[in-house]
Amino acid sequence: MKIAQIAPLIESVPPRLYGGTERIVSYLSDELVALGHQVTLFASGDSITAANLVSCVPQALRLDTSVRDPTPYYMLMLDRVREMAADFDVMHFHIDQYHFPLFRPTAGRTVTTLHGRQDLPDLLPLYLGFSDMPLVSISDDQRRAIPHANFAATIHHGLPTKLHAPRTTPDGGYVAFLGRISPEKRPDRAILMARAAGVPLKIAAKVDRADESYFRTHIEPLLDGPGVEFVGEINERQKTEFLGNARALLFPVDWPEPFGLSMIEAMACGTPVLAFRCGSVPEIIEDGVTGIIVDTVEEAIAVLPHVMALDRRTVRQRFEQRFSATRMAHDYVAVYRSLVASYARNADLIEVGPLLSDGLAAPMSRPHLA
Repeated sequence: MKIAQIAPLIESVPPRLYGGTERIVSYLSDELVALGHQVTLFASGDSITAANLVSCVPQALRLDTSVRDPTPYYMLMLDRVREMAADFDVMHFHIDQYHFPLFRPTAGRTVTTLHGRQDLPDLLPLYLGFSDMPLVSISDDQRRAIPHANFAATIHHGLPTKLHAPRTTPDGGYVAFLGRISPEKRPDRAILMARAAGVPLKIAAKVDRADESYFRTHIEPLLDGPGVEFVGEINERQKTEFLGNARALLFPVDWPEPFGLSMIEAMACGTPVLAFRCGSVPEIIEDGVTGIIVDTVEEAIAVLPHVMALDRRTVRQRFEQRFSATRMAHDYVAVYRSLVASYARNADLIEVGPLLSDGLAAPMSRPHLA
């Protein structure tokens, strides 16, 4: 198939450090190429990919200090996608809903993966108004706030199985917190839990500009106490060491987590997860197998020794069975083929297109079939 992947421009694909959506776009694009598909990636020019790269900005917008508003760059990117749209069987968008009005006439040849939270009230009328745009959720829980949206599938994220080597005997002696410093991620809970359990904690996390005040006022003062080390942002290679040597990953979220990529990154390293029952967590973590799910800080402190004692070989095995990039790519290909087949059937029902201004019938565009 001829597939366009349209990525966010904030980070490169893959990102140098933090960036969940761009990382998934990278894994998916490369895996689709490995499966024999013709993939074109619309992304920042500093991206590295096995697909054909269409550079839409010279570098990731977060790295360009002259950029104040990202919206114009997305408009320019979407115009390039529109100009090339006839070259693709399907266009796969990962940029929220920027593209809905422009690509609605060819909605059947598009699919949009929703990477963020969907329980914001302003989104409900949007999906009702664009009910013909096919969507993919990254967890079933993500759908709860918008149950009548046009979902084609739920597809859990996946990682390349060779990305992280599992560690059956970690030698770090610490528990880990990985991701982003923000109120909904609750690093304060992680610090409280680790200290109460008497286990050292290492925090590898990004501090977004919007969360700098929260970090300074709520988290930084907690770092002065014993047993907590703030590492900062880390790259993929460092992530293997960081997670692989951890006895457990703490995932104490307090929001409707759409997926939680760090959970399966930990599982890829064989590291079990202690997670709070929010959002996608019960879909990702198999309670008592790849981790333990809790509802309170007190419960988390009590069960942490049991989490650290879980069989790491089983954790890695379940990652390979459920969360590989190959499985993710096959799931998306099934959605692409279904959309293309439906689009072709609908086109066959219409013998001629709409009348042009001169009264002649316009030919209907047809998808390329693999």
